[in-house]
Amino acid sequence: MKLNERSLAFYATCDAPVDNAGFLYKKGGRHAAYHRRWFVLRGNMLFYFEDAASREPVGVIILEGCTVELVEAAEEFAFAVRFAGARARTYVLAAESQAAMEGWVKALSRASFDYLRLVVRELEQQLAAMRAGGCPPLPLPRRPSALPPKENGCAVWSAEPPAAPTAGSQPGPEPPPRRRASAPHGPLDAAPFARLHECYGQEIRALREQWRSSPAQP
Repeated sequence: MKLNERSLAFYATCDAPVDNAGFLYKKGGRHAAYHRRWFVLRGNMLFYFEDAASREPVGVIILEGCTVELVEAAEEFAFAVRFAGARARTYVLAAESQAAMEGWVKALSRASFDYLRLVVRELEQQLAAMRAGGCPPLPLPRRPSALPPKENGCAVWSAEPPAAPTAGSQPGPEPPPRRRASAPHGPLDAAPFARLHECYGQEIRALREQWRSSPAQP
């Protein structure tokens, strides 16, 4: 597969958010020495640079048809990116900590289009199940009696009880009345997340608009 070097360099250093980035130790192809490189994961492409300030990648690994697994190596926190085939190259990398290694292994394992295809298939199945059944009722949470105070435009949450209203102050509109939920169509825990998100979001938006449009009580 031919890749345009200029397009790859632009894609590797563009301002779009990355899937993961950080320093890893990369074992050389012909030598056993490890070299510290700055790695950037974008989609199914793993770029590596001389350092974090470099504007042109030293190389790129296309993460299709590979497996990521832990290995025993001279460096601690090592893992390998393996490709199928007798002449395929194996990339041995090492992180700087246990947490960094786990993060890289998880991100690389999910970077290929094969994994994304499985995720899309699962979401399609959940969407089909949501369309086939009804929405479970929404358990209405209790609305707080007052909004938190703000400092410099940011809400400040406090564990202290709200102060009593002063004379002449106007209370906000009354919260919407609580209504008894109807019997659910099935166990709530068994409902797909996409189905719950869509059904609950619609009802929450409707209740919020109803509360905001209601006049303040004297």
